[in-house]
Amino acid sequence: MISNKYRLGLVSVSFRNHSPEEILQAMQAAGLSYIEWGSDVHAPCQDVNAIKELAELQKKYGITCSSYGTYFSLGKTPTDTLRAYIAAAKLLGTDVLRVWCGEKSGENMSKEETEALLMQCHEAAEIARENDVTLCMECHQQTFTERLQDAELLLREVGSPHFQMYWQPFQWKTEEDNLAYAQKVSESVLHLHVFQWKGSERFSLENGIEEWRMYLQKFKTPRTLLLEFMPDDCITSLAREVAALKKIIGE
Repeated sequence: MISNKYRLGLVSVSFRNHSPEEILQAMQAAGLSYIEWGSDVHAPCQDVNAIKELAELQKKYGITCSSYGTYFSLGKTPTDTLRAYIAAAKLLGTDVLRVWCGEKSGENMSKEETEALLMQCHEAAEIARENDVTLCMECHQQTFTERLQDAELLLREVGSPHFQMYWQPFQWKTEEDNLAYAQKVSESVLHLHVFQWKGSERFSLENGIEEWRMYLQKFKTPRTLLLEFMPDDCITSLAREVAALKKIIGE
């Protein structure tokens, strides 16, 4: 799933107010080749016809689905519903599903809550193995992966190649903290969500060229880099952000 060259793409939730075709047109014009469809708006798993239409649109614009951005939440969503998400992912042509892990940081969870979460992670990983797909936990605040030690715990305890991670910098943490997190989980990370935020402020990726180059150095082989959200939420800003992303990787 990880190639010897960076794969550049976009997370569709960046433009929830735009149609799939508008998004694919903008991506094609900007030179992006991969998309992560979000299950909340553009690719609901229960709407098989919509999923099939997306698959055809991908062919039309020469875009590949890198991953399915689900809102399946470990510790909350019933495990059996994972199968519907997996079926949708396969129709889209991907074997990578982004999932959420818990609804709060591990430091705010009891031992019993943590054990229950671990149990469901094991169950989900087994379903993923049976279906030859990989589940990747979102790296996000207010989830169990907020703290590095908790993310490491899950990866170690589940211990499955079908249960991996995404990575993104935490805008509320220091650059040093983010670098340390990236280095520790790098071998378990398939895709990265790329943006340049500091606290509650959003900046163009152009402001984070050197910072992102340092982040990428923590990963021994190139991953899929998915732009997530524009600093101004405008689809017209996509070309500028893609240009900055290409500058980061030296293209």
